Amino acid sequence: MASDSIDKLAKMLAEELPQSLKSVRDDLEENFRSVLRSGLARLDLVTREEFEVQEAVLKRTREKLEAMVARLEELEAGTSIGRAGGTKAKKKPAAKKSKKKTVGKAGRKGAKKNPRR
Repeated sequence: MASDSIDKLAKMLAEELPQSLKSVRDDLEENFRSVLRSGLARLDLVTREEFEVQEAVLKRTREKLEAMVARLEELEAGTSIGRAGGTKAKKKPAAKKSKKKTVGKAGRKGAKKNPRR
């Protein structure tokens, strides 16, 4: 809520006071203004601009999600048709395992030789 809106609301509250309290109207109007500002400050509010920006972000995100869901359904439908037709996905051939020679401590470079030998 903008400052001018708070000022207008405080002024309206002060004008609604009974005639007997008109003498302290200015003080009460300032107190109303202070109470309204502190009360609104405690609330977790966002400006209209911030709200509209987040609303636009949410709309774009929702559209992307819907497109992704549709694409996923297409892919799943294509996969199930391929399986129903009897064709199987080709498997990649297994990689050849390389045979490494294991070398004991004596065969490693820089290893200490056994003095007992």
